[in-house]
Amino acid sequence: MARLGSALRMALQGLTMLGLAAIANAVLVQNSPVQIGFAGPLTGASANFGKDLEMGARLAIDKANAANIVIDGKPLQLTLDSQDDKADPKMAVQVAQRFVDANVAAVVGHFNSGTTLAASSVYNRGGIPQIIPAASNPSITHQGFKLMFRPYGTDNTVAETAAEYSVQTLHAKRIAIIDDRTAYGPGRRI
Repeated sequence: MARLGSALRMALQGLTMLGLAAIANAVLVQNSPVQIGFAGPLTGASANFGKDLEMGARLAIDKANAANIVIDGKPLQLTLDSQDDKADPKMAVQVAQRFVDANVAAVVGHFNSGTTLAASSVYNRGGIPQIIPAASNPSITHQGFKLMFRPYGTDNTVAETAAEYSVQTLHAKRIAIIDDRTAYGPGRRI
C-alpha cells in the first residue's frame, strides 16, 4: 500500500507539472500570479480521493514556485483555486463555468468520470487546458477536445490489466463485478 501511495504522489506531481507546462504561455499574456483551477470531490463519499489530488496539485505548485521559474524575463508565480464538485455532474458544470469566468490558465480535474464528462465541454468552449488526473471512461477521450490532457488509462485498459493480474498473478478462480451505476463502470468491458 505504501508503494501505491508513493506512486500516486509521483503521478500527481508529474500530472501537475504537465499542467504547468501547458500554461507557460499564460505568463506571457497575464500578470503574475497565474491561477490554476483544481476541481474534485472535496466533500462526500469520494472526498478522500479529491483531497489527495488537491494535495498533489498544491505540492507541485509549491515546488514550481520554490524553483523561481522565469519565463520571458517574468517570474512565474502560481496559485491554486480549489473548488468542490461534490462528485456531482451538475455541480461540476457550475465549477467549470466559474473557472472559465475567472479565466484560470488551466484546470486539474475532475476525479470522477461523470463529473469530467459533464465539465469538459465547458473547458473546451472556454479554451482552458484540462488535465484529467483519474477519470477513466473512454467517452471522455472520444469527445476529441484538443486542450484535454489525460495521462491516466481508460476503463478498457485498466479493466484488462486488472483481470490479467487477478488471474495470472493472484491465481484468482472467482471474480465478482460490482456496478455502482455511475459513469465510472460502463467502460470497463473485458
